[in-house]
Amino acid sequence: MARPWNFSAGPSALPEVVLQQAAAEMLDWHGSGMSVMEMSHRGKHFVQICDEAESDLRDLLGLPADYAIMFMQGGGSGENAIVPMNLMGRRGTPAADFVVTGHWSKRSYKEAGRYGSTHVAASSDQAIQLDGREQAPLTWVPPVDSWQVRPESAYLHLCSNETIGGVEFMDWPDTAALGAPDVPLVVDASSHFLSRPMDVTRCGMLYAGAQKNAGPAGVTMVIARRDLIGHALPICPSAFDYANVAAEHSRYNTPPTFAIYVAGLVFKWVKANGGVAGMEAANKAKADLLYGYLDSTSFYRNPIHAPVRSRMNVPFVLHDESLNDAFLQGADAAGLTQLKGHKSVGGMRASIYNAVPLAGVAALVEYLKEFERRYG
Repeated sequence: MARPWNFSAGPSALPEVVLQQAAAEMLDWHGSGMSVMEMSHRGKHFVQICDEAESDLRDLLGLPADYAIMFMQGGGSGENAIVPMNLMGRRGTPAADFVVTGHWSKRSYKEAGRYGSTHVAASSDQAIQLDGREQAPLTWVPPVDSWQVRPESAYLHLCSNETIGGVEFMDWPDTAALGAPDVPLVVDASSHFLSRPMDVTRCGMLYAGAQKNAGPAGVTMVIARRDLIGHALPICPSAFDYANVAAEHSRYNTPPTFAIYVAGLVFKWVKANGGVAGMEAANKAKADLLYGYLDSTSFYRNPIHAPVRSRMNVPFVLHDESLNDAFLQGADAAGLTQLKGHKSVGGMRASIYNAVPLAGVAALVEYLKEFERRYG
């Protein structure tokens, strides 16, 4: 049976070679006589798997030793609570600042308010004129020189790729230039992690759910500068205290063992395909092909301010939304799945993560052209 082209926003496509290897090793990992799912998380076999995954990820990111890598549970939504419980108390009165550019940064801001004082340092949640075009709320990024960061805050949080809205930060600001040198940047990079080179040392902490580019649902990569660890609020559960998790190399309690194993296979696949620089080149080619066609016609429209269009999540609308059902039915029949946009914004969305090949995007563009010929 031919596999369809999967444009799901997550859980999303995984490299076929990774799925094949996981299937081949399902009953017997490397002669151990066990599935990874049956192993003790403290036994020598899983310790090897987990340590290799950490080492490979450190190599991919060029991460120095003063940053800890932790494999945790709860996804990005879980980290919306775990981050403030760990970091908000590091400077006395719990406080954190937020840049709001979409659904997920709004969620982060709202959740952190349960643990201390929160402040919106910048927001794109209003319409604006940019480059002679009306930009709807949450389709653009506020200029960095307009951000107002409280110097007493424990951290400044941003979501560097909004999965639903399709807005991506191509660079991360230096908080010292914002008048807040003691306020580290915390980045939710869930939906573009490993899609391009990222200088993680520009931020104090980064987290990412694996289920977009780095593995299956169930494991979250958390990368934190070691001096930021060890300041958890008393309310923080011990299993979510970064100090405990880092000290035990992600094995303080039972971690999501199989998800870490598959993520480790993905890390090796990325390394074998040019590393994050190779991923960026492939992702740029895919995004250029898709945006190039969307921009060439009035039949479809991408609503995002061009300089901050996501390479990973491409939302678009049809000029006649009464055609939406016909578009999706035809796409499914053509083997192009999961193209319906998020319910909060409507329209369509193609998520073209690392494991979606250029051939899949080319097939989508051919379908877009054929649908336009039939209904345009």
